[in-house]
Amino acid sequence: MFSLLAYAGKWFRLILSGFVEVYTDTYFKFVEFYDKSCGNWEDSVMHERAGTVAKPEDLINVEELLNAYYDLEPDVNIPDQRVVFGTSGHRGSSLDYAFNEAHIVATTAAIVEYRASQGFDGPLFIGRDTHALSEPAWRSAIEVLVAAGVDVYVDSRNSYTPTPAVSHAILKANGAGTPTGMRLSGSGLADGIVVTPSHNPPRDGGFKYNPPHGGPADSDATSIIAARANEILASGWSQVPRYKGADLLDQPKVHRYDFRTNYVKDLINIIDMDAIRNAGVRIGADPLGGASVDYWAAIGEHYGLDLTVVNPKVDPTWRFMTLDWDGKIRMDCSSPNAMASLRKLMTPDASGKTPYDVAHGNDADSDRHGIVTADGLLNPNHYLAVAIEYLFHHRPKWRSDCAVGKTLVSSALIDRVVADLGRELVEVPVGFKYFVPGLVAGTVGFGGEESAGASFLRKDGTVWTTDKDGIILCLLAAEMIAVTGKTPSQLHREQVERYGASAYARIDNAASKEEKAKLAKLSAADVTATELAGEEITARLVEAPGNGAAIGGLKVCTQNAWFAARPSGTEDVYKIYAESFLGAEHLKLVQEQAKVVVSDALNA
Repeated sequence: MFSLLAYAGKWFRLILSGFVEVYTDTYFKFVEFYDKSCGNWEDSVMHERAGTVAKPEDLINVEELLNAYYDLEPDVNIPDQRVVFGTSGHRGSSLDYAFNEAHIVATTAAIVEYRASQGFDGPLFIGRDTHALSEPAWRSAIEVLVAAGVDVYVDSRNSYTPTPAVSHAILKANGAGTPTGMRLSGSGLADGIVVTPSHNPPRDGGFKYNPPHGGPADSDATSIIAARANEILASGWSQVPRYKGADLLDQPKVHRYDFRTNYVKDLINIIDMDAIRNAGVRIGADPLGGASVDYWAAIGEHYGLDLTVVNPKVDPTWRFMTLDWDGKIRMDCSSPNAMASLRKLMTPDASGKTPYDVAHGNDADSDRHGIVTADGLLNPNHYLAVAIEYLFHHRPKWRSDCAVGKTLVSSALIDRVVADLGRELVEVPVGFKYFVPGLVAGTVGFGGEESAGASFLRKDGTVWTTDKDGIILCLLAAEMIAVTGKTPSQLHREQVERYGASAYARIDNAASKEEKAKLAKLSAADVTATELAGEEITARLVEAPGNGAAIGGLKVCTQNAWFAARPSGTEDVYKIYAESFLGAEHLKLVQEQAKVVVSDALNA
């Protein structure tokens, strides 16, 4: 029976072009839908080489990319060439006039002005990932900061720094976890910059600002910074004062900080490292060529873990990566295609054994996680639900009123788990910034996004990081195995038995700019439908229940299903996230009727 199911599952995956993962065993099977940030799983065409290793023709020309960073000057009158802060900072490619020296100089100058206006006059911690554009942008930023008299803290190894290590450094400098708590006002407050486009392709660069709370800057801050940066671009960015000497890193205002040691040694306070070591959990770590590459080796050595860095290579072309769904190199550790090599490594042999008990991947700046067991790559939504249940049963020092944070497009499986735990669910719009206040105060024990990003509190209930931390989520999987004797995928199967299996997907639907603008401003009253896919509509949301913040779209719920529609910020489409606990066919019906509900609301 198993072989027949496996054979059928193989063809089912091919039919659905890789967006559906089918896991089977002797007793049951269930379907997992992956959000691949790529459009409609029915209509999008899977690249013929998706999941295969990159070829020379897939690789960027690093020299061309770096030359473009310095040589091409953006035109601020062209929208695509302006500084624009999304949910994770400003991103773009130098080849597109979207991430050039001018952008970084202007944005850093704007950050200097912003932090001064807010009274943030302490150290600024700056880190970078392994993208080719990260180092020149990192240097440009330091030139501006030094000329402005800012005390800049750079990596003491002159190497890569994961996003969570920067957040950790900011919080530590500001007193987080100390008896007096974190200082939120007064002089000497630290903040930071992370130069990274996260999981984006090798041709891209990214630049984000983290204020003293250590997490992503909110829209109030980023709107001010972006507006001022564009003013500087228009008025003459080349006039911004910069220190251009070859001895830049030896200037008195540039200080060395051991991000790695400070982060690694503190992990004992958030993860049960002793349990992992004593249980002999075999761990395979794949940094995917990202900033965590030296961190995993240091973690294994410091704590005496049976941990192997399965791919220690760093290459700005990422020639060792397998192609994502669209044939692009993308370091997305939640993608079955980008994680094809690690999935293959973890395929059980004829005796059912795997080289590691658990393997995991991180994206380029290590703020995301991908968990692989003998059952394959675990759906990010399912792992979040497993992590939440485990943590709230194994962190006795957390506050009794500690809540769980999730984005409103994350799986409703989390809702069921949290309800069973008797905890409050804080559902917020898309954006990790919304979890920051609760994590700082210790009132939110776990905050997670459907896109495989999360963080949680230390064992004692105080804040760890306020930015996503893929490293601790990977280590947590090993802790689960050590403590429970079960893999995260096995724990998920137990959740399925208790709460039901869900089908989850994201599709895109065409929309004009006018329609997108209207969708972002809908009111609940604009939704006149009373049923969705055969079930009574129980909620129509345009504001997040957890904090009252605008969704920038719409969410409609029934007893066993929901959909959320949000306009894309870069394409003429709107995204439909949907989930059903009544199976894959019901999910398709929810998706189709969601388009009708949205269309009717837009035309009301």
